[in-house]
Amino acid sequence: MSAALDIARPQVDPITVEVIGSALSSIVEEMGEALVRASYSTNIKERRDCSTALFDLAGRTLCQAEHIPIHLGSFIGIVEHILKRHPMSGMRPGDVFCGNDAYEGGGTHLPDIVLAEPIFVGERMIGWAVNLAHHSDFADRGHAHIFQEGLRIPPIRLYKAGELQRDVQELILLNCQVPRERLSDLRAQMAANRLGVQRMQALCAKYGTEVVLAAGDALLDYAERKMRAGIAAIPDGTYRFEDRHDSPEIAGELPLSVEIEVRGDAMRLHFDGPPQVRAGINMVMTALLATVYYAVKTVVDPTLLPNAGLARPLTVTATEGSVVNCTHPAAVNARLSTCQRVVDLIHGALAQAVPERVTAAHNGACVVASFVGRQPGTGEPWVYLETIGGGFGARATKDGLDGVHVHTTNTSNLPVEALEIEYPLTLMRYELVDGSGGAGTHRGGMGLRRVYRAEADCRLRVDGSRLHSAPWGLQGGLPGGKGRFVFAPDVTPFALGNGDLKAGQWVEIITPGAGGYGAPSGRTREAVARDVAEGRLTAEEAARIYGKA
Repeated sequence: MSAALDIARPQVDPITVEVIGSALSSIVEEMGEALVRASYSTNIKERRDCSTALFDLAGRTLCQAEHIPIHLGSFIGIVEHILKRHPMSGMRPGDVFCGNDAYEGGGTHLPDIVLAEPIFVGERMIGWAVNLAHHSDFADRGHAHIFQEGLRIPPIRLYKAGELQRDVQELILLNCQVPRERLSDLRAQMAANRLGVQRMQALCAKYGTEVVLAAGDALLDYAERKMRAGIAAIPDGTYRFEDRHDSPEIAGELPLSVEIEVRGDAMRLHFDGPPQVRAGINMVMTALLATVYYAVKTVVDPTLLPNAGLARPLTVTATEGSVVNCTHPAAVNARLSTCQRVVDLIHGALAQAVPERVTAAHNGACVVASFVGRQPGTGEPWVYLETIGGGFGARATKDGLDGVHVHTTNTSNLPVEALEIEYPLTLMRYELVDGSGGAGTHRGGMGLRRVYRAEADCRLRVDGSRLHSAPWGLQGGLPGGKGRFVFAPDVTPFALGNGDLKAGQWVEIITPGAGGYGAPSGRTREAVARDVAEGRLTAEEAARIYGKA
């Protein structure tokens, strides 16, 4: 079947390519909606912590839904690892492969479980329907190395020719704290992939399989051409940037750096950082690649199609065994916070060449609150995960956005009503943090404050970044506010972000704001007056920062 890759493709006109490209985008978006609507856990049905994609036979991304950029890191390695273990000649319609491991499964951390189903048209295999769901289950664990972080799943058959491998499913569920949620979410993932397979088969029936495959190749080439044209518009040169990364899991801060070389229509990026640590903030290479593809795309050309073609002009290297390119058995659970800092590195470097295309630093964190406990009365275990947004960096022509997820994470918040119905928690405050947006001609976005009160004893893990360093401003803009965690006075001090809350105790989580763009003196009097009227800062602060009463 691998010979199918060598079949000569027919010529397709640009209109057909555009029509089929739009159809592929529609398919992955519909897959995503099916996954969200059919899921059971709040993390997916409310927070939409999932992604969907289509791949060609070789495992190249044809289209990814506009969900969460970092999930591409778990997609781009899965087909390669499947084919290492399972010859394509032995695959049949209805086969479904399941995996999550960061080293042997193409994943980036263990809660992200990927299901991949080969797409057959008749007897011919033409591609893959793939989706990922973050299973909020592997909680209350250590993160010194990967073996502490949850069940490691290499790409194995969950379904064989349409028949569920019940022993495999039982093995997975036995290692989960909330197996009922996991089973329901896995079924939702199955439904999403089945929908993707059916839609692709229908597309091939309408236009012809060879035309659809040829259009897929053309879309990859088009993304490459657009990426090269965008890079060529950046002045040639070598651009370097350094930043610091912190986390409750480690003491102090870690220095990270990037060197970006632009030559003609190609770009080389090299990352360096300290050796990998006994904490979950390490990144595997696929996580780094997904982050680079996102960050470069936002600067070079945000309209680029999200497929594998955009990666062709990019060369990415990183010091092996470091935090930004770790090796087995480094822990990786909190890799997303480090990914956010990698975006800051890339944007900081490219701001030296094209500052008008780059925003000031966003909140630069993935602030996480993960609660684990037992339901009062029933004693049933529960796990609640929340990633909390913050400030969006100011732009060359506009203010930043307030209280949003940024960069490689793109989940929603959990509505208060859903939170308090499903879990023994009360949200006492949920608001923007005054003064957290960096001042400038255009101000940075504001961070968020969420105060949780435990209504029953539980364990809590809090994680985040920009607790020591502030998100930087650009072109004279001031930095945004830092994040911090505040606990009730009677809470026993947490160790490495982990601790216990007794019933009635509370925790206050404040996320970072974002940097401003341009000197504060350039902000108009009307804009400053509006900031004061909206309560973003006091009249006294406005006079002090902006020099405008």
